[in-house]
Amino acid sequence: MLTVEGLTKSFGSGGNKLQVLKGVDMNIKQGEMVALMGPSGSGKSTLLNIIGGLLAGDGGSITLGERTYGRKGPASVVDVRRELVGWIFQDFHLLDNLSALDNVAMALELSGMDASEAEKAAVSALEKVGLGDRMGFIPDQLSGGQQQRVAIARAIAGNRPVLLADEPTGNLDIASGKEVMALFQELCHDPENPISILMVTHDPDLASNADRMLLLNNGKTEASDIRSAWGLDAEEAPVADPSEEETVPGPSEDETVIDAAQHDDVLEEVESRTVSDETTVESARENGGEEE
Repeated sequence: MLTVEGLTKSFGSGGNKLQVLKGVDMNIKQGEMVALMGPSGSGKSTLLNIIGGLLAGDGGSITLGERTYGRKGPASVVDVRRELVGWIFQDFHLLDNLSALDNVAMALELSGMDASEAEKAAVSALEKVGLGDRMGFIPDQLSGGQQQRVAIARAIAGNRPVLLADEPTGNLDIASGKEVMALFQELCHDPENPISILMVTHDPDLASNADRMLLLNNGKTEASDIRSAWGLDAEEAPVADPSEEETVPGPSEDETVIDAAQHDDVLEEVESRTVSDETTVESARENGGEEE
């Protein structure tokens, strides 16, 4: 479905050149939800922008279906944005004076769809995300979770095979965030038209709901889990004594059982790091810092 090979991207020049992506390789299957995690400034949003046709890479390639791109500017990949990739942002980006139906339909009309067909597609998409009874409501009459559902309907209305979600639950409460994740899973596992989702998140709890997790670090991606994504293994792994390699007995049957309390300790540590990380990101944004 989506294949990225050797993707590179740098900013600046000369002594100020910063290499953000250093040969990213990844593959996402149809109907798969993949969570992308990594430290702030590691290039997660940059990677999404290139895949979504908003930014040109320096090297490598992206293959989505039968379309290959990656090194051309936004003006050369309009078809990617119109037909292949849907976007879901942390901020909903809805027009305040338009109803939910009109917000979705207008996006389709701008992409070239006939007005009557756009309205039909918008109705179908809104019903799919559970807003069949809220189509005439403007954003101020909707909750945060409902506004994000409108944004999701807008992204899927054109039957695009891939959704890119950049911190999609960042502005939602816990309950609404869980509802959005449940909706993502429904879209991925739709028996008739499964959609692939690549989601950037700093929340390990949300990431654990994905089919697979990738860690972007030092400009490259690698398979990961919650522990390695946050460096816990590296900090806590004991150093083996070579002289004891042959004398240390193997673990007993009881020792191989994972204690539930240990799992809770790991999540507590990860969540504390998440709060610290998100505070740093918010401070950078307030000070006009660069996007990741």
